[in-house]
Amino acid sequence: MAKERMLKFVDVDRDMPEKRPPDLRAKDFQEIYAQYAVEKAEEQAGRCSQCGVPYCQSHCPLHNNIPDWLRLTAEGRLKEAYEVAQATNTFPEICGRICPQDRLCEGNCVIEQSGHGTVTIGSVEKYITDTAWEEGWIEPPKPAVERSESVGIIGAGPGGLAAADRLRRAGVQVTVYDRYDRAGGLLTYGIPGFKLEKDVVMKRIDQLEKGGVAFKMNCNVGEDISFAELQETHDAILIATGVYKSRELQAPGVGADGVVRAIDYLTASNRKSFGDDVPEFDSGELNAEGKRVVVIGGGDTAMDCVRTAIRQGATSVKCLYRRDRANMPGSQREVSNAEEEGVEFVWLSAPKGFTGDTVEGVMVQKMRLGAPDATGRQTPELIEGSDYIEDADLAIMALGFEPEDLPTLWDVPELAVTRWGTVRADFQTHETALPGVYACGDIQRGASLVVWAIRDGREAADAMLDQFSAASAAQVAAE
Repeated sequence: MAKERMLKFVDVDRDMPEKRPPDLRAKDFQEIYAQYAVEKAEEQAGRCSQCGVPYCQSHCPLHNNIPDWLRLTAEGRLKEAYEVAQATNTFPEICGRICPQDRLCEGNCVIEQSGHGTVTIGSVEKYITDTAWEEGWIEPPKPAVERSESVGIIGAGPGGLAAADRLRRAGVQVTVYDRYDRAGGLLTYGIPGFKLEKDVVMKRIDQLEKGGVAFKMNCNVGEDISFAELQETHDAILIATGVYKSRELQAPGVGADGVVRAIDYLTASNRKSFGDDVPEFDSGELNAEGKRVVVIGGGDTAMDCVRTAIRQGATSVKCLYRRDRANMPGSQREVSNAEEEGVEFVWLSAPKGFTGDTVEGVMVQKMRLGAPDATGRQTPELIEGSDYIEDADLAIMALGFEPEDLPTLWDVPELAVTRWGTVRADFQTHETALPGVYACGDIQRGASLVVWAIRDGREAADAMLDQFSAASAAQVAAE
């Protein structure tokens, strides 16, 4: 009977949850996809071919056991499906919403390669976990035994929170330090609500607090507390700060009013959604309403900016990217959503500078793709004499992020960093050269995906637990 519920991909077409019409969803910051009904979730999960070698699982950074929880969903065993999903993923409800499934699990689905259309893995994962919240299956961490070891985590983003959850479930005393007034990092202030509703993040943070994780917010390490003090207070430290330093464009006019950084723009919008007082938004400095907006960049942050500008009521929104659509680093699904909502993409275009003391336009250079570089991507080349000016009242630079100079900011010169400024640490244990100090997420690997940060945080927590157990065993042996 169970077998009959699977292998439906030949007879049943891929069917995403209903998407709200562009003219309606562009007016608010609500989720754009509806929720599956139980019958539709079971039907779509039943399309899984139950591969012997599941490429979806191997291409997931967390190696989620996707075929198993799809099968359990198809069989109506949702609580078990959630338990399987939670076993490898600390925040499946978040990954189901923001992971670029088209590049990871769904993009490597075997039935997609055979022309039948991928299983809607992300939407089913979202359905499972939303149901788990509704049914009360998700509970705060409840350690069986409290341990004496203490860990201080610097950064309340996905990597730090994943580590905090794993450590707390093992009974470790955990304190998370973060410079912002709310936990969540980019989940809270960097990703718009139409991709990740803020109550989803806040519920997880509330669960961690109820489970005994202590949060010290508005705490800037290096100013409010020193790194040395943290080392004295805790048995181990996890650096999970992420990378927040925006890459700057070296060009004429870059300091003009109206030329802003993506992180500042998105943070202002998200703070407004919380009901905060945001003077920079109210003054129009970080508000796209009534403006001609040009976003520079081609990653997921750029997609967040263009779609936010549409919702704020911009008169026009254009995205400049120096390569073509096929070579864009952002999610193709997000590009399609943006186009549906009225964003215009200007491919093979790079900024040369800005006009006006208050920005009036972006000086644009047209490009063509030349020979591949060392990574295999075609290198953009200038087309001489093709420059023009793109009118703009607000120019948003979404050029990516770089690490801050932590050894200097924290007065820890012995903290080794790579030539890119990321913290040098082992990629399995996440240990740095400093005893008892670990690193995870973007501050170790560079700007990357939330799902990779979650994996890193879990691995770092496991390495700490191993270290604590080894130290305890050595102490017992010595006695």
